[in-house]
Amino acid sequence: MIELIVADRCTDCGICIEVCPANVLDPGQDGLPVLARVEDCQTCFMCELYCQADAIYVAPDCDRRAAVTAEEVVASGRLGQYRKHSGWDEWSDRFPNEQWLMETVFRRAGEAAAQARAEPPGIIGRK
Repeated sequence: MIELIVADRCTDCGICIEVCPANVLDPGQDGLPVLARVEDCQTCFMCELYCQADAIYVAPDCDRRAAVTAEEVVASGRLGQYRKHSGWDEWSDRFPNEQWLMETVFRRAGEAAAQARAEPPGIIGRK
């Protein structure tokens, strides 16, 4: 769930507002984005991926908010980590974006679940 926008880093480009599929962010009076509807956050990380200033922190828990401060997140090095490890923008040459491989992961999980349903109890995974 989106937790915070670090005002000192935000460039007020508005891209986070545009890319959010759940309309969680609004433009603020001072120009910086405002977390307007946090409870609608889908934890899709789109705002964090598109934030070239690494000013947005989205926590991985999509059910409840995490109590963090801007100082804690900046000190932890978590800002921009998801962009980096996803091979986004300037990181594309050092960290390959292989999220397209998730189709294979989901297919294998579905096949394993179907196999588990087909086998008698207590024999799951044995050949």
